[in-house]
Parts: sequence; structure tokens; C-alpha cells
Amino acid sequence: MTAHDQLQELRSQIDSINMQLLNLLSQRARIVTEIGKTLDELGSQHYDPAREAQMLQELEQANKGPFPNETIKALFREIFRASLALEEQQARAKIKVQRKTLDERTIITLPDGVTTIGGSEFQIIAGPCAVESYEQMDETAAALAARGVKIIRGMAYKPRTSPYEFQGLGEPGLQIARQVANKYGMFITSEIMDKSQIDMMLDYVDIFWVGARNMQNSFLLRALGAVNKPVILKRGLAATLEEFLYAAEYIVSSGNPNVILIERGIRTFEKWTRNTLDIGGVAVLKLESHLPVVVDISHSAGRRDIANPLARVARASGADGLMVEVHPNPPVAMSDAKQQLSIPEFNAMMDAIAAFA
Repeated sequence: MTAHDQLQELRSQIDSINMQLLNLLSQRARIVTEIGKTLDELGSQHYDPAREAQMLQELEQANKGPFPNETIKALFREIFRASLALEEQQARAKIKVQRKTLDERTIITLPDGVTTIGGSEFQIIAGPCAVESYEQMDETAAALAARGVKIIRGMAYKPRTSPYEFQGLGEPGLQIARQVANKYGMFITSEIMDKSQIDMMLDYVDIFWVGARNMQNSFLLRALGAVNKPVILKRGLAATLEEFLYAAEYIVSSGNPNVILIERGIRTFEKWTRNTLDIGGVAVLKLESHLPVVVDISHSAGRRDIANPLARVARASGADGLMVEVHPNPPVAMSDAKQQLSIPEFNAMMDAIAAFA
């Protein structure tokens, strides 16, 4: 046998072993899938670090070379990671908020039977950062209603970084918001801080609002799953998209399918904006989930001077709407003064969106 023939023979053996390895990996993957189903039935986590350490130790003891133990462990860690990813992918495909078909979408209809979120209309949610007075809310609502806005923010509870900053008017603020919304034929969304507030707030709000700080408050999310009203859920300060969708799953799996996701920017090293608007995340959310997605251009930027381009970006991203803070006199606002638009600035933003559309 010539050297060339011998080379071909050895390569043929390698090819055969590669196919055997592939078949064994596929067989292993099928078993892993069955393990994943069993773990789901047991309510156990998929990742078991003790089990992984035990398998690596046994492989290390059984290794006869020529690969060193570090190489063997590195190879099998990759296999373990791939298997875990497969389990997680299959588990994610079963969650209720995951899109199953390209045309699947949740369209939320508000009490008038006409206004929708997630349908063909690009919906605007606007209003002050917080309810401060009747006069403030009335002036804002009049301007919003004149531009066809149907959903107004009526925040009566304000979680703040400092406990000494304005925390909202509480229930009297909700009363003001409801009175003004009724006057102009609008719907109220307001932030809920704790599940103990649900019964009280049912009398005032049309849409519950879960802020970024409470995105992973599973007790609150489950409680809102038992409510027959839509829920706006904001992405957490540093939450991954997967964590965001699992937070929504708490609400939907508890019985309330009417969830609206809000991308409000995530915390990065950037200092010139309050947060970094993850517009790519909006596209991914629309691809992965059937839930409506709204873009918050106020908390993501933290500044009013770039509202117009961000609003156009939100419209172009495929989002179902945008959220923007509007105040009759932003410089004297009791919270988030730098990011709230004046009424003329709001009108300019609406014109920019209309021109873009």
C-alpha cells in the first residue's frame, strides 16, 4: 500500500468515526430532551452543577489519553452547554408568550371596543410623569385628546431612587386622573407597586402598569394574571429579553393574556442618555413573541431634545406604539423634568411621526 493509499484509508476511518460521533450526539440529544420533559414534570431546574461535576470527574478518571484531561473536560463542557441550550430552547417554545406562527399576534381591545393595541393602529401612550394637580392633568389631557391620543398616563405612585423625592399623590392622584380621563374620553394607565393595591386601583385604571423595578416581582405578576384588565410590563433596568418574556409569562400563564411589553432602554456605560434604547430588542421581541410592543422614548433617553428622531425610530422598528411623557410646564415638574415634552414639543413630535408615516 502506498503512502497515498494509506492516507486515504486513515481519512476514511476518521470519516466513519465522525459519523459515529454524530449519531451518538444525536442519540444523546434525544435522551436529554426526555430528561428535560421529566424535569419539567418534577418542577426542577434543568441545570444541575453537581451532576455536571460528577460526569466530568468520571470522564477524567476514565481518560486513557492521548488527549489530556483539560481537553476532555473542555470538549464535554461544550457538549453539556449545547444540551442545556437544546433543553431551554424546547422549554421556551412551549411558553404561552412565545410566537408559534408568523401571523400570530395578540390584539388588545380597550373598553370602547374600538381602540386597540397590537392591531393596525400605531398607538400613543402619553401624559405627565406623575399626577401633580387637576389643572396639570386637565391641560395635558386636552392637548393629547386634540391629537387623537386615547391612553393617558396617570401615575399616582412614583418609585424613586431617593426616598426623599416626590413619591406621588397616591389614591387622590388616581381620582384626579380618572376624572380628567372621563372628561376627555380617554383611558388611564397607572403604575401599581404592590398586589395589595389591586382592588383599590380597579376602580380607577383601565390598564395596569408594572414598572421596571417590579418586572421580576413574581408575586405581583401572578396577582395581575388574575385581573381582567390589560397590563403594561416594562423591561427591567438590566433584564435580558429572555428574562423579560418570562416575566410576561408569569402574567399570561396565570390567566391574563392581555400584556403589553414596553422597551424602555437598558443600563449601559453610556452617560449622554439616561439609558440605551435597545431598538434591536424591539425587533427580536416582535419576532419571538405575539404580544404588542411599545417603545418608551422618555425613560430610554432621559432628555427631550432627541424625542423626534427616537419617535421615528420607534415607528420604523415595527413597534405597536410609543410612550412619551408630556407636561404643561416641564421645568417645574415634580419628577423627571428633563425628559418630559412641553405641549408644543409634543405636537412637533406628532407631526414628525405623521410625516414619517
